[in-house]
Amino acid sequence: MNGKFPRPLEIEIPENLKDWEEMYPPHYIFSKDRESWENRQFWFLDKIHAPDPMYPFDLIFHEAWQIALSQYTTRVFCIPPAQGVAQRIAGCYFYICAIEPPSEETIARKAELFQKRAFHVFQNYKRENYYEKWEKNFRALGEEIKNIEVPDLPTFEPEERVLPVPRGYYSSYDLMEAYNRIIDGIFKAWQYHFQYLNLSYLAYLTFADTVRKLFPSISESVIGKMVAGAYVVMFRPEEELAKLARLAISLGGNVRDILTSDRTPEEKLEELSNFPEGREWIHAFEEARDPWFYVSVGSGWFHYEGSWINTLEVPFSYIKNYIERIEKGERVERDLETIDSEREKLVREYMDLIKNEEDRKTFEDSYNICRDIYDYAENHLFWVEHWFHTIVFEKMREFGRLFTRYGMLENEDDIFLFNRFEIPMIIEDLVTSWALGENIPARSEYWKRKAEKRKDILEKARAWNPPPALGTVPEEIAEPFTVMLWGITSEKVSEWIKGVTYTAEDVTEIKGFAASGGVVEGRARVIRFLDEITELEEGEILVCPNTNPSWAPVFTRIKAAVTDIGGLTSHAAIVSREYGLPSVTGTGIATQVIKTGDIIRVDGDQGTVVILERSG
Repeated sequence: MNGKFPRPLEIEIPENLKDWEEMYPPHYIFSKDRESWENRQFWFLDKIHAPDPMYPFDLIFHEAWQIALSQYTTRVFCIPPAQGVAQRIAGCYFYICAIEPPSEETIARKAELFQKRAFHVFQNYKRENYYEKWEKNFRALGEEIKNIEVPDLPTFEPEERVLPVPRGYYSSYDLMEAYNRIIDGIFKAWQYHFQYLNLSYLAYLTFADTVRKLFPSISESVIGKMVAGAYVVMFRPEEELAKLARLAISLGGNVRDILTSDRTPEEKLEELSNFPEGREWIHAFEEARDPWFYVSVGSGWFHYEGSWINTLEVPFSYIKNYIERIEKGERVERDLETIDSEREKLVREYMDLIKNEEDRKTFEDSYNICRDIYDYAENHLFWVEHWFHTIVFEKMREFGRLFTRYGMLENEDDIFLFNRFEIPMIIEDLVTSWALGENIPARSEYWKRKAEKRKDILEKARAWNPPPALGTVPEEIAEPFTVMLWGITSEKVSEWIKGVTYTAEDVTEIKGFAASGGVVEGRARVIRFLDEITELEEGEILVCPNTNPSWAPVFTRIKAAVTDIGGLTSHAAIVSREYGLPSVTGTGIATQVIKTGDIIRVDGDQGTVVILERSG
C-alpha cells in the first residue's frame, strides 16, 4: 500500500492557489524542517470537520481541539497506547494524522495513571452528576462570551471615564481586550469540550470489545443498537420543530395556512402577530429560539454555514414539511419507546447467552458504564459546535461591522478571511489611527486587497479535488479514536486506493463500517456541499462526505445514509441507528464513485454498498 499516496511535500497544488500559505499559521504548513517526521505519518483529509477549504479564522476551533483532544489523551487521562492527533493544511484543505504510540516505558507509566483517573470518572459520572455540572460551567462560559461588549471608538471619551478620577485605560484597550477575551474563551471552551469525550468514546470501545470477545460473529450494527435510544440534547432542536408543527395544527387553519405558505419567515411572523392564535404560536417559537435555534445549518465549523437564528428559512421549511407530514399521519419524531424496548430486549437476549458469571458481570459493567457516559458524545455536540460556535461567529461579526464602519474591510464577513493572529494587527492599526487624532490614515487598502485575494484563492480551492491521504500508510491503523470517529482503518484505506487507481466507473462495490443494520435499494443523491442538501428528495439514499447534526430532520425522509468519513460513533452512524435506517460509514470514496441517480444497494449489516445501475 505504501507509495500510493504522495508525500506531503510532493503534493501538486494548483498554480492558481499561489500564496495560499499566507492565510494560515506557519506551524500548520508541511515543511522541510519537519519533513522526515511528516513523511512517516499517515495524513488523511478530515471530511468530518472540514470538507471545504479552510477559512483562516475558522481554523481557530481546530487549533483548539488539536491541543485539547491530544492533552486529554496524553497528559490528563493518559490513555496508554494513544497519542495526539496532529493537523496540517495543504492547498487550503485540512489534513490530520493519529500519531504513532509512545514508548513501552511511557505506555506503562500512563497505564497506571489511566486506571486511577479514568475509572474514577466512570464510577462517579452519574452518581456525582458530572454532566449536569459540566453543562452549568459550559453555559456560563457561553453567556460570558455572549455578553462581551465590542466597543466603538468615540470621538472623545465620555466624561464619566475621565472625571472625577481618570479611569486609567480607554477604548483602544477595551477593543483589544474584548477580542482577546473571545479567543481565550474559545480555547477554554474546547478544553471543556474534551472533559469527558475521550472517555465516552473509550467506554463504547471497551463495551464493543467485550461483546466481540464474547460473541465473535456479532455485527457492528448490532453492537450499535445496544446503546441506541439516548435522550440527548443534539436531537432537541429537531424535537422543538416537531412541537411547533403540532402546535400549529392544533391552533387551527390560519396558523397552519400561514406556516405552510410560500411567504418568507419574516412575513409569516408578521402575519401571525395579528391575531391571538398566531401570537400564541410566536410565543412558543420565541421560547424555543434560545438556545435551541443556536444550531448550525451545517456542521458548526464554518461561519458561512449560518445558524437557525440567522437563517430562519431553514427551520421554517422544516416546520412546513413536518406539518404536511403529520397531517398525512406520518411520525416525524424518533420513536424512543420502540428503540428503548428493542435495545433492552436485544441486551437481555445476549446476556442470557452468557453462561459464565464473570463474563456476565464484565458484559453488564461495561454496558452500564457505556450507557451512563455515552450521551455526553451527543450532548456536548450541541452546546459546543452549535450553541457556542454560533455565539462566537455572531460576536466576531460585531468586529466585522466595526471594521467596515471605519473602512478597514468591505464586508463584515471579510473578518473571517484573516487568522486569529492577524486580526489583532487590524485592531492595532485601527486604534492607532484613532489615537493619533483626526485624518490619520490606517492601512485600509492593504487589508481590503488581502481579503479580496483570499476570497479568490478559497473559491479556486473549492474546484480542486485534493488527494484523500498523504504520507506513509502504516501496516495497521489502531489508534482508537481515529477508528471510532473518523472510521480510518487499514482495510478502509485499501478501499480509498481504489478511488486513486481506478476510474469511478470501474468500481461497482465499496466497503465501509456496518454502522446501522438493514438492507435497502434506491436512488442515490450525492451531496458534496452544504447548499446542495435542499436538492434531496423523499425516499432517496443520502451519499455525502459526512452528515451534519442539523440535518436530523432529513433522516425522516431518506432510505439510508452512506458517508466517506466516519466510524461507529460518527454522527451518521448514531442518527441512522436512532431512526432505524441502514447506514454504511467510512467508505472513503463513496462521493467519488457514486453519482446522483445511480441505483445502489446499501447493506448496513455487512457494511457494503453496491452500485446496481448507473444513471447514464
